[in-house]
Amino acid sequence: MKVLVLNSGSSSIKYQLFRSEDWVSIANGLVARIGEPEGELRHAWLAADGKEASSRESCPIPTHAEGIDNIVACLRDTGSLADVSELAAIGHRVVHGGSHFKEPVIVDDAVVEAIRDVIPLAPLHNPGHLSGIEVARRLFPRVPSVVVFDTAFHQTMAPTAYRYAIPEYLYTEHRIRRYGFHGTSHYYVAKRAAAVLGKPLNTCNLISLHLGNGASATAIRVGKCIDTSMGLTPLEGLVMGTRCGDIDPAVLIYLSKNLGLSTEQIDRLLNRESGLLGMCGVNDMREIDRLAAQGHERAELAIGVTVHRLKKYIGAYYAELGKVDAVVFTGGIGENSAKIRALACQGLDRLGIIMDDEANSATDSRGERCVSAPEGAVKVLVIPTNEELEIAQQAMTAVGLQ
Repeated sequence: MKVLVLNSGSSSIKYQLFRSEDWVSIANGLVARIGEPEGELRHAWLAADGKEASSRESCPIPTHAEGIDNIVACLRDTGSLADVSELAAIGHRVVHGGSHFKEPVIVDDAVVEAIRDVIPLAPLHNPGHLSGIEVARRLFPRVPSVVVFDTAFHQTMAPTAYRYAIPEYLYTEHRIRRYGFHGTSHYYVAKRAAAVLGKPLNTCNLISLHLGNGASATAIRVGKCIDTSMGLTPLEGLVMGTRCGDIDPAVLIYLSKNLGLSTEQIDRLLNRESGLLGMCGVNDMREIDRLAAQGHERAELAIGVTVHRLKKYIGAYYAELGKVDAVVFTGGIGENSAKIRALACQGLDRLGIIMDDEANSATDSRGERCVSAPEGAVKVLVIPTNEELEIAQQAMTAVGLQ
């Protein structure tokens, strides 16, 4: 059997097709610029000889329905999916499940309405997700659709961690609280970290650091999330590519009163024009690292602020957990930047976090690996994330086939 994973946005659909017996990804691609005059189609697949093949073309894609039709046609044409009957499930990524969902669920009308109900909490994401879900249900009525929520893993947080110190009615009537995101990634790498440690997940205390253009930290006690850095939205927490992360709320008032900025302008400023981009004009850590090596002061500052914030979260979560088995780095920066990993762990020897500089900087190392010194009480792990695989596996579990 096979599982199709769809990540449907407002104007795009990413997909990946997995073979369930060995969880090999046999096809993936992107349908972009849906609804625009000229859409884009990218497909890659494993050919009969085991080599990867790919195609790319441009054509109008008026709706999500045409986009998914194109995906299925390509899967059939390339032999990746001979017939829809081969599909055991379709897994859908949904950014926000509010407090409704703590685990994956098979889609029915009530689930659709619950996702629609939290659109005010994720107005840029959930409408696009719903479009993909509704099209898949209509086109493939006999294939169960399963939704996996970015927020679900964090629903084990206690009220002391997820409540803001604001008037009660804002929580009870308007659902303003911390939800957290990147949950699918944090759960996946937590399971893989437990396997690397040779321990059951429900015995592991971990600090998971998903570092990419979006970045978040999560404290995991005995396999469950007890705290995470993102909040009501993905804006809170660590320094990110274009998001500011933690900031004094009074800055928003200042921007409005003294600069005359509208709520839309403030939203754009903090979400799209801040973070690494705002500090040094670049949001790619590889380029920032190159500029810093050349003595670019703003690039050096951007790295310094990023690491300073990262260390604060490591320290805070260590204090919350009391005992830590491993610090886990994942995401594009976490997996590939030896410098950021080294700086984040620098000076934490007394906490038992000791980096093995040679292992950390080894350029020929890829995949899951330990980069801490043998004498360190806390392991430092690098675990490549795979959110699509996690969604596929959770979808199979939800339909009772795993």
